[in-house]
Amino acid sequence: MIVYPNPQVETNQVQRYRELLNSERVRRIYLNELENIPQTSIGLATVQLITLSKAKAIDSTRKLIQRVREELTPDQKPQELLQLIETILVYKLPLLNRREIETMFSLDELKQTQYFQDVREEARQEGREQGIEQGIEQGRLNKALEAVSRLLALGLSVEQVASALELEVEQVRAIQNGT
Repeated sequence: MIVYPNPQVETNQVQRYRELLNSERVRRIYLNELENIPQTSIGLATVQLITLSKAKAIDSTRKLIQRVREELTPDQKPQELLQLIETILVYKLPLLNRREIETMFSLDELKQTQYFQDVREEARQEGREQGIEQGIEQGRLNKALEAVSRLLALGLSVEQVASALELEVEQVRAIQNGT
């Protein structure tokens, strides 16, 4: 089986393989022609998603997900097929937001997909990094604020203290005034 997006992609430089290609052992499938064929196979319907327009893909995806839920048994690994469908959808429709994807998948199924788990882990990692950065910045600010009174007591001006500690002049004045 050879799968092409459309007949125009097929090359004419196949002299070596002409006998094989013209035999009944090889079947050519053009994805753009699948759009007009009613699908009874869930697998073929999944591949067909690649060729559909964005509007048709969303509707077909909803129907296909429902079919997967109803027709596949756990030993047929429906979760793997749902992950494939989700991957096709994410690449085909990169501007879909999380809520739109959730409406196609049930939330439990969505949470089990590899894509969702990867996104969740990336978000957690970003959150950790932001938390660390904020903690470091807050610690630096607290230390600087503690030093303000001591530097003012040594006779430095408000502006000199602000410059030395990389603070706003207003912050130093607020500390100086006890507010």
